[in-house]
Amino acid sequence: MREYMDLGITTPPMEDCAQVGTDDYYDRARREARVFINLVRRTLGPEPPGASLSLKSHPHDFGTYLTVVCYYDPADPVATDYALKCEAKGPENWDEAALEELANLEKQSGQTRSTSN
Repeated sequence: MREYMDLGITTPPMEDCAQVGTDDYYDRARREARVFINLVRRTLGPEPPGASLSLKSHPHDFGTYLTVVCYYDPADPVATDYALKCEAKGPENWDEAALEELANLEKQSGQTRSTSN
């Protein structure tokens, strides 16, 4: 049976993120999550067999919100260890590659990133 570790975020915890309920939330959160998943892979390595990083949606009073999750096979110790590392040792800030990727995705979407919290 497959389980998941919900990281509860779409960006590193020390970075600004899309706010649920804003007009551009869903598009911005999806872009952020895509870049965050790439950052986690650069930081912790690619997912081993039995684990995969993905997005999960959750209902909320202000609309659906997204989080990055690590699906894993709890019977596989390597996959379980990777999921636990994602939760405990994930990156706290964007790196240069992530900032560049975000800027490129925002240009493609015609939106700009807010720097206020």
